[in-house]
Amino acid sequence: MEARRANDAVDPPILPPEPSSDSLRIAIIGNPNAGKTTLFNALTGMRGRTANFPGTTIEKHAGPLRLGQRTIELLDLPGLYSIHAATPEERLARRALLGEIVGERRPDAVLLLLDATMLERNLFLASEVAELGLPIVVALNMTDLAERAGIHIDAKRLAADLGCPVVPVAARLMRGMDELRAALARVIELPGSAAAATPKPPCGCAGCPFEARFDWAEDVGTRCTSGRPMTHGRQTERVDRVLTHPVGGVIAFAAVMFTVFAMIFWVAQYPMGWIEQGFAIAGATVGRLLGPGDLRSLVTNGLIGGVGGVLVFLPQICILFFFLSLLEDTGYLSRAAFVMDRLMRRVGLPGRAFLPMLSAHACAIPAIMSARVIADRRERLLTILVLPLLSCSARIPVYAMIAALLFAGHPVRASLAFTGAYALGIFAALGMAFVFRTTILRGEVKPLVLELPSYKLPSLRNALLLTWDRGLVFVRNAGTMILLVSLILWVLASYPTSAPSVGAAALAERAVDLARDGQVHAAAELEMRSKSLEAQHRLAHSMAGRLGRAIEPVLRPLGFDWQIGVGVISSFAAREVIVSTLAIVYGSGDVQSADPLTITERLAAARRSDGTPVFTPATCLSLLVFYVLAMQCLPTQIVTRRETGSWRWPVFQFAYMSVLAYVGAWIAFQTARGLGLG
Repeated sequence: MEARRANDAVDPPILPPEPSSDSLRIAIIGNPNAGKTTLFNALTGMRGRTANFPGTTIEKHAGPLRLGQRTIELLDLPGLYSIHAATPEERLARRALLGEIVGERRPDAVLLLLDATMLERNLFLASEVAELGLPIVVALNMTDLAERAGIHIDAKRLAADLGCPVVPVAARLMRGMDELRAALARVIELPGSAAAATPKPPCGCAGCPFEARFDWAEDVGTRCTSGRPMTHGRQTERVDRVLTHPVGGVIAFAAVMFTVFAMIFWVAQYPMGWIEQGFAIAGATVGRLLGPGDLRSLVTNGLIGGVGGVLVFLPQICILFFFLSLLEDTGYLSRAAFVMDRLMRRVGLPGRAFLPMLSAHACAIPAIMSARVIADRRERLLTILVLPLLSCSARIPVYAMIAALLFAGHPVRASLAFTGAYALGIFAALGMAFVFRTTILRGEVKPLVLELPSYKLPSLRNALLLTWDRGLVFVRNAGTMILLVSLILWVLASYPTSAPSVGAAALAERAVDLARDGQVHAAAELEMRSKSLEAQHRLAHSMAGRLGRAIEPVLRPLGFDWQIGVGVISSFAAREVIVSTLAIVYGSGDVQSADPLTITERLAAARRSDGTPVFTPATCLSLLVFYVLAMQCLPTQIVTRRETGSWRWPVFQFAYMSVLAYVGAWIAFQTARGLGLG
C-alpha cells in the first residue's frame, strides 16, 4: 500500500483534453472479465481494427461507434483493477486515459464498465476514474446474471452516488445498447467544458487514500444493492470441484480439447471437400483454357495449387477459433489456467506464463510479445524460449494434411492424432522449461494469483465475429506471403529446364504403339506414367530439386525424400508453406482431366523411384513430430531477437528446437518402422 502511495506521489499532473479536429474518441475501461470485449463488439459489430500502442507490444482495439448522425471512435483499453497498479497493461491504460502516450491523443469521454454481479469490487476502479477529469458514462453489465442470482441494483441511486449516467445493460444479449448509445450521445454533446460533465471524486478530495476508496465502494455497493450477495453457488462449486481438481481437471481439459478437435474434423470435412474440389476443378479448367506451357504450369500449380493447398484448411481454423471463443465466454479457460498452473510451477514456469502460452496456440509472435507481463527477466526469457513449441494455428494445415493421409474418412482417429500433436507440443514446452530452469535459467518461481469468473452462457454472436476476424487474417496471409512463396517455389521447381527424360520418352513411344494397336486404355495409362516420370525428371534437375537432393542424406533417416526436403526448406518462412510446396512439387505432373486429384489424393498416390509409397504411416508420423517440435518460422525468430535484445537467444532457440525436432522425428520413424508401419 505504501508503494502505491509512493507511485501516486510521482504521477504527472492530469492535463485537460487537448482540442483536436479529429473525430471524438471514447475509451472503454473496466475490470478483467467484466465483459469489455463483448460490449465493444456489441457497439461496433467488431468492425474495428487491431494494432499496437506506439512504442509497445500491447494491443489496442478501435472501431467506429454510430451515435445518431455522427460516428465516433471507440477504444477498448486493457482490463485493469486499479489505475495505479503495476502491470504493463494497467500502466498503459492509465497513460492512455491521461493522454501521455506519444502519437495517441487523450479520450474525450470514458465508458466505464461495471460488473453488476461484483459491484463493490468494481466500484474501487470507479472511484479512481472519477478523478481523471473526463466525462463518464457507466454501463452496468451482466444485469441478466445478477437478476438470475437475486441481485437488484438501483441504477438511479448509483448514478446519484457516482455523479454520472448509469445504464443497465447485458452486452451478451445485446440488451440496453440503444439506451447506452443515447447516454453516450448526451454526454459528448454537453455544452461547456469537459469538467461540467465530470463526476466529483467520491470522497470529495483528489488525494483519496486507498482505505477510504474501499470503504466508499463498500458503502455505495451496499446502499445501491438489494438481495443476496453474489456467490458462485453450490452448483458452480460442484462443477469446480471437478474442473479444478489436480487430476480430474487435467483429464477434463484433455477431454474438452479432444472433443473440440473431433468436432473440427467431423464438421470441417464437408466444406474442406468442397474447397478442395473447387480448386482442383478450377485448376483443371484453367489448364485446359491456357494449353500446355509454362504459363499453364504457373497458374495451375504455382497460383491455384499453392494457395488452394493452404486455403483448404480454412474451415478447420475457423472452427477451432469458434469453439475456443465459446470456451472463453463460459469462463472455462480460466479454470484450465488454474489447473495448468500447478503443472507449470513444477517445471519452473511462472503462473503468468499461462496467458502467453494460451495465445501461442494462435500465434507465437503475439505470445512472445505478451510475455512482457512477466516482470522477472529470467522467467520472461524462459517463457519466450519455449513458447514456439506450442502448436500455433500455422501448424493446423500441416496437422490436418498428415491426419488426412493417416486416417482418411475417420474423424475420430484424426482428432486423436490432432490431440496427440497438441499434447506433444505442450509436454515438450514443459519438459524444456524444466531443463532450462535446472541448468541455464535457475531461480525461484512466483505463484499465480488468478480470478475465476462466474460461469455464463457464451455469446454465439461474439464467437462468430471472432471466427470471421481470424478467418480474414488467415486468408490475407494466404493471399500475400503464401502466394509469394508459392510463386518463388514454382520458379525454383521449374528452372533451369533439362533435357527430356530417356525413360519418359521410351514410355511415350510405347504408348503410341499401343494406341495404334487399339489398346486405348493401356496407352492412356502408359502416357500418364510417362508424363509423371518426365515431371519428376524436370523437378529433380531444377534448382529446388538440386537443393533437395543436397540435403536428402541428412533427412533420409527421418523417412523424408528430397521432395519433402524442399518443403522443409521452404517452410522456414512459415510452417504452413510446406502444404503449398508439396502441392506444387507433387502436382507438377498432374494430367488435366475432368476428375482432378485433390492434394491429399496426390500425396497418397506419390511413389518413390522403386514404386513404394512416399507417405507411409511411418513417414507421416515422423513428419508430424518434426513439425510439432521444429522452429520453422523466421518472423518468430525476429520477434525473439527484439524482445531479448540479442541474437544469441533466437539462435539458441532455433538450434535446440531443430535438434529436438530431428531427434523426435527419427525416434518416431524408427519406432513406426519397427512396428511394421514403414
